[in-house]
Amino acid sequence: MKYAGLTDDPKRRKKEHGSPSDFKVVREFASEAVARIWEKGMIELGYEGDTGGAGWQYGYTFTKQKLRRR
Repeated sequence: MKYAGLTDDPKRRKKEHGSPSDFKVVREFASEAVARIWEKGMIELGYEGDTGGAGWQYGYTFTKQKLRRR
């Protein structure tokens, strides 16, 4: 599952997501309005995420690992 989100602190956010190996900042934004448009567009493309999170200066993506059932 691919995930996209926004943050003002990429290092902290990467840790909060469990430090995925493919976590990367893909965009830097000059305004919150443009950042939220990008975020919404990524979700429309099939990325998991939610709009309205804290921070907006950097757009990031990573692959979310599926939990295995025992």
